[in-house]
Amino acid sequence: MTRRSKSLPRRQRLIGLWLLLSGVSIFGGIVFALWLDGLAGLSGMARVWLWLGCLSGGGTIFLVGLLLERQLFTPLRHLQVQLARLVANPDARQDYPPEGWLKGLGPDLMRVREAWRADRERLATAHAEGALSATRVRQELETLLQVLDTPLLLCDHHRRLLLFNQAAESLFEGHPGLGLGKRLDALLPIASLEDALVELPDDGAPREILVPCDERWLHAVLRRVPHSHQETLLTLTDTTAAWSSEMGARAELVEMLPSLRRHSASLCSAADALVGVRTSSPTSELGQRLEAVIDEEGRELARQLEQMGKVMEDMHRQGERLAPLWSNDLWSSLAARHGKNGVRITPIGMPAWLKADAPALLALLDSLLPRLATHAGQDALEGEVCLGNRRVYLDLIWQGTVLGEPQLEAWRSERLDALPFAPRVADVLRQHGSDAWSLADDDGNHARLRLPLPSADRVAPPRPRTPPRPEFHDFGIAEMPPPDAELAARPLRTLDVVAFDTETTGLELRRGDTVVSIGACRIVNARLLASDVFDLRVDPERPIPPASIAIHGITDDDVAGAPPLSVALPRFRDYIGEAVILAHNAAFDLLAIQPPGGGVVFDMPVLDTLLLSRALDESLDGHDLDSLADRYDLSFPPGTRHTALGDARVTAELWLALLPRLEARGIETLEQALTLQASAFDREDAYAS
Repeated sequence: MTRRSKSLPRRQRLIGLWLLLSGVSIFGGIVFALWLDGLAGLSGMARVWLWLGCLSGGGTIFLVGLLLERQLFTPLRHLQVQLARLVANPDARQDYPPEGWLKGLGPDLMRVREAWRADRERLATAHAEGALSATRVRQELETLLQVLDTPLLLCDHHRRLLLFNQAAESLFEGHPGLGLGKRLDALLPIASLEDALVELPDDGAPREILVPCDERWLHAVLRRVPHSHQETLLTLTDTTAAWSSEMGARAELVEMLPSLRRHSASLCSAADALVGVRTSSPTSELGQRLEAVIDEEGRELARQLEQMGKVMEDMHRQGERLAPLWSNDLWSSLAARHGKNGVRITPIGMPAWLKADAPALLALLDSLLPRLATHAGQDALEGEVCLGNRRVYLDLIWQGTVLGEPQLEAWRSERLDALPFAPRVADVLRQHGSDAWSLADDDGNHARLRLPLPSADRVAPPRPRTPPRPEFHDFGIAEMPPPDAELAARPLRTLDVVAFDTETTGLELRRGDTVVSIGACRIVNARLLASDVFDLRVDPERPIPPASIAIHGITDDDVAGAPPLSVALPRFRDYIGEAVILAHNAAFDLLAIQPPGGGVVFDMPVLDTLLLSRALDESLDGHDLDSLADRYDLSFPPGTRHTALGDARVTAELWLALLPRLEARGIETLEQALTLQASAFDREDAYAS
């Protein structure tokens, strides 16, 4: 059990005690003066001195208290605030220089502050070369991992994620199990993977395994990192398309082969027998029957070959190289290839999705554009995408006459040297199940070249590409205690913490008010992750009062179509995982996310920055989030105050500012922090609801 050190009495108690003593003394002096005045019957100056003497005690107490408040207690409180800020952040601003009777400490305090800064600067200089080298290696690693298309995961011997790259984030988009410090079995919860990890050799030899993930199959290659602390590297490949191909068209081809062999063998046998019969008896009935067999088998063989040809064309056309492509991206890529002095294409009409092998299609159009520019006598064309029933028509339009068939045929036979094996244009067209023809527009002034292409099952334009998250690795996780260690004994700096906040329809949660927004962020190894966040609007299934809208700005239109609380809470619980949760005035937010009948239990330890701050600085007023943000020089980015995610971020930063102050008092484990927090909770029953 952690024993809290004595702190200054609270200002309200001091003022109350001072006013009480002063009032009692003055009142007693008045009563005593009235009694003596009536007993002695004095007059003139004697009576004045009597009253002054009787009231002098109370007046002295009042004046001494006023002097102590201005010259000692107020400077002490200001000194406490400045020291708390200095411990949390040595570079924070200095708003309260020593004053009153403590004014003489000003130079000493400044000297301590400057010496602290100088020591930190010397330490930073001493580590500059090492830090630069580490930064360079880290940047090279980050660049390599981010441009690598293969999804990578690195976990420690406790199966906690130390690293993942952008490709892995895309593969597991929206999965709550992906995050630094989270367990691998939350992402891929299968026993076969666990068995494979246990049996991995230490020499880095790979092991391969197929892993189901939602509706996909992932091909995982596992390697133990040599000369490490049992870290394991996983490279993943989505093999769903390949398996579909194996089980679809390729399987159909395999099934057709025995039938083709049978018909071919029957045809050869019948032909050999027919030759023998015709030699011995040209007009025999057996010869006629053999001819019928040859004719029947030949027709069946032709039908099977035609069917196989269609299957192979479908495989060629619908292979993995044909991927969804947004037409505006195609035009942009063409413009970038030709530059300012090449053929210019102006997109017209509505953009659309199509399926294509983008490099091959770009090479094909590269070979086509100079021909069209020469034919049209102009270097400015228009591009349009038209939707058909099952196809997308890619049209290149110019002012003039149509392109003749001989010119098109010459173009189809042209080799595309920019592609592997230099295929012909006709080969690329066949790959896309396409052809090319020229036709005139209805206005009689324009003509176009049309390429029919497969359509993609998409409607909306592509989402903007999000920048890579700035944190995708933290090797310090490997030094954390094992996840099965006694949580209460875990050091505060090694905790996985989720700071959260809620916005509600009002403050009467027990009378029907409910959540309209949940925001949270994650702290791993005492580091706030910038992009690992949870931000979700919630449909309260009731109108939001104007008074609440004035605070958080969330209207009924903002939550229209949002999930209800019954759907949002399981998602939030998945995001928390095995972390400790953190909130400011946690009692309110815990009540908000655990309504009656909610069905989701949040039974993990809870840290409350309000109670911790009150326990650390009992004598200071102002423990609301705004006051503490000002005290520790924290800032709310514009527009984020009274938003769930914005308040959660500041709460997380406040926790990181309180950490060094807790450690300075010997409070280093979760158990000790919860004990300190409980003592403040017991004293302040006003915050119990």
